Amino acid sequence: MNLRRIHKGRAPAAPRPGAVLAALAAAQFTVMLATSIVNVALPQIRSGVGLSDTGTTWVVNAYGLAFGALLLAGGRAADLLGRRRVLIAGLALFAASSLAAGLATSSAVLIAARTVQGLGAAAIAPAALALTMDQFPAGPARGKALGVWGAVSGAGGAGGVLLGGALTQAWGWTWIFYSVALGTVLVLAAVAALVPPPADGKAVRGERFDVLGTATVTLALTCLVWGLTTARGSGWTDARVLGALSASAVLLAAFALIERGRPNALIPPRLFTTGRVAAGNLLMALLGSVWIALFFFLPLYQQQVLGSSPLATGAGQLPLACANMLGATLAPRIARRVGPSATVTGALLTETAGLLWLSRISAHGSYLADLLGPSILIGLGLSIAFVQLTALAVDGVPKQDAGLAGGLVNTTRQVGGAVGLAVLATLAGTRTAHAAAHQPHLEALTAGYRIAFTVGAAVLAATALLALFLTRCAGGRTAASAAPGPQPA
Repeated sequence: MNLRRIHKGRAPAAPRPGAVLAALAAAQFTVMLATSIVNVALPQIRSGVGLSDTGTTWVVNAYGLAFGALLLAGGRAADLLGRRRVLIAGLALFAASSLAAGLATSSAVLIAARTVQGLGAAAIAPAALALTMDQFPAGPARGKALGVWGAVSGAGGAGGVLLGGALTQAWGWTWIFYSVALGTVLVLAAVAALVPPPADGKAVRGERFDVLGTATVTLALTCLVWGLTTARGSGWTDARVLGALSASAVLLAAFALIERGRPNALIPPRLFTTGRVAAGNLLMALLGSVWIALFFFLPLYQQQVLGSSPLATGAGQLPLACANMLGATLAPRIARRVGPSATVTGALLTETAGLLWLSRISAHGSYLADLLGPSILIGLGLSIAFVQLTALAVDGVPKQDAGLAGGLVNTTRQVGGAVGLAVLATLAGTRTAHAAAHQPHLEALTAGYRIAFTVGAAVLAATALLALFLTRCAGGRTAASAAPGPQPA
């Protein structure tokens, strides 16, 4: 009896911080994996469910549209309803929709499942990032956590291409969705077992959800992302594109009026009191405008020009993924040694160099000569910049707004990615069309990809100059470099 009483009164051992971080990082990895895992399998998916050209693009766009449009709502819901609760609900929805996508036998069901996947991702990403900020206070511990966060984010994008190619070639396209569903269930179990619930049950008390503001900005972002993605195929002068972009501008103006002086505003002014949130989000949007397009054009060049198989295309992303993980691991240490401003600027210039290298690709090139070197430079620069800009965008944010800050930085990256991909795809398509009149097909395709990489490099070079100014004006030190002194390995 005494032993039973002692056992009953003993508090369960708290999970180790490393185990908690692993579970939360796995949730972020799953979201990033689903962004790119379908890219290599699009031809097989098209024939499998009878997709048209437009329908094929919406297998990718439906996920990105829902994800980008609902991130702010997901972040605020995490703050008000409980971050752990929203994360678990998002993972459950993500797993169910992934299974539905694998079982789909029609294009409508597949696209609807991908849309619901995006909805689940919009709940997962900001809630997982906010929980990470809760678990690791500002200083070396948070810097290390954000390094892991950056590593899995970049590895998820590259790993999606690799896993998508391997599964498609071995078992067919349906298994890319079955594998995501199974992996998400495992992540959900890990989060439920390892991530402790908050002591008060809710992150924020006494505040109500801003339904009107949320609905307005969600519709505005939906119109914006839809217009930009549609412009890639229909052109910028298409009436639907112009109508969607105009509606987005009107709705964003209405959102600004609605939020003025609102006590429960979706984006409260206190979020921007440090000056770092605005700087971090602007720079993240510019980085995202090149990031998303990179993982779009690289597999196309490998398959359409170099003639690589889906598996070889995926394997070609491994050096980039390894460089990404190495850069994310080193980012906090580099920031403490040379300062966050120099770190961000140097990382963006490193990625710029990699894209300039890619702008010299040849229609008769090879992976070793044309892609390996620039992939390593891009992976290093991308990961270091991502870690530092994420830290900048959440540094100094009030604890009750951590979920919203996480949703905001993910929103700017997604919207920036949609803008960048639409513009770069249009430029590449136009250049290819002009070159096709007097050049062979492969030469024309390569000319289009070269112009996309060249413009992307110019955008990143401008972003590096802007970062040099904004990160100094923001002042202070980012969360990744807040504590002096060396960090033990």
